[in-house]
Amino acid sequence: MVTAFALFSLFFGAGNLILPPQLGFLSGEGWWLVALGFCLSAVCIPVLGILAHARIQGGLFEFASKVSPLFSLVYCILIYTISVALPSPRTAAVTHEMAIEPLFGSSPLFTSVCYFTLVFVFVINRSRLLDLIGKWLTPAILLILLLVIGISIYDFPLNFGSTGFNSPFSHGVLEGYQTFDAIGAVVVGGVIIVSINLQKKDRTYELKKQLIGRAGFLAGLGLLSIYTGLILSGALLHESFPADISRTALLTGISQVTLGKTANIFLSLLVSLACFTTAVGIVTGASDFVRSRFPNQPKSYLYTALTACLLGILVGQLNVGIIIDLALPALMFIYPVTIVLILLNVLPERFASPLVFRSVIITTILFSTPDFINSLGFIGLSERSANWIPLSGYSLGWVLPSFLVFLGGNLFSRKNDWKKQGG
Repeated sequence: MVTAFALFSLFFGAGNLILPPQLGFLSGEGWWLVALGFCLSAVCIPVLGILAHARIQGGLFEFASKVSPLFSLVYCILIYTISVALPSPRTAAVTHEMAIEPLFGSSPLFTSVCYFTLVFVFVINRSRLLDLIGKWLTPAILLILLLVIGISIYDFPLNFGSTGFNSPFSHGVLEGYQTFDAIGAVVVGGVIIVSINLQKKDRTYELKKQLIGRAGFLAGLGLLSIYTGLILSGALLHESFPADISRTALLTGISQVTLGKTANIFLSLLVSLACFTTAVGIVTGASDFVRSRFPNQPKSYLYTALTACLLGILVGQLNVGIIIDLALPALMFIYPVTIVLILLNVLPERFASPLVFRSVIITTILFSTPDFINSLGFIGLSERSANWIPLSGYSLGWVLPSFLVFLGGNLFSRKNDWKKQGG
């Protein structure tokens, strides 16, 4: 249970708080389709990522090593660079806009400095990470969220407006990218592995695999419940706020409607805890990776944590909306590859040979490139690709080609095995 709480808290950060309510608010009667899509990319895929880590019981480098060592190294560098440059600072920005500025009116720089100083303290005391997060911080987050969701469902009638999305399901899937949860799974999964190895050295491989697998499943149930509840809450309160309300303002408004005069205190605590634990997980994961690459440099963990926190201070001063916009191209480039790596690592070895890994990853990169270019503002290529790549119009053009190459790679491998056996 402690490990499950820790996983939930490491996943549940800034985007997880501010994205679901607005999805529900805009989806109207299609809220359940949006919830399905959102939970597919923000719950199912991350849980599978944790299960993959339970099998591998290694860090992020082992996650992509079947493609090639060079690819794995480049992938790790991209993942950790994106993580410390975007989602980690975003947690500080959300904390400032929703928790600190309304109560104290302080500057973003002051908030970022204090915030990442505390993150640094937690990261260098990582041997106590599971206990600190799992036993104390996560139960407080869950309690406050359940209060908001429960009051919303109890006090407001099941009356939904019309949906504002042409394709609610695919919109939910793509909005789930912004949670960074799939990336979080491959990053914090390694953090959990290292933390368990530090505290439970006497456990066998199978016991550790069971522990991580069960904890991932429980954390996924928690995420599924909270996301669905927040989306439903946003849909139920669609008449309570103006249509152009921002993500952060909507969450603040829902909290005020449901929790009354004490909303600011509860919301401040919730935002601070949820964002803080995610930032700790990201910086710890990046520091673990650098230490694994430079085992003869004992200070590498410390210096990486310090660098990541300094970068967090710089980027964390930006507006939340600006950070979300900056994150979109990076997500459209790295997220499809991450999802495919998670799925391949979960599959049995006989279905995920190095040949299958390499061919499917190359296909994913090629067919997700139009979506990446479109996110940079070059819409013409995306419009042309939608005419000949299935699902490209939904920014999911990589799905079918990758699946077909996966099937073809396995058929080719089976054919070669059959020939060897016949010979």
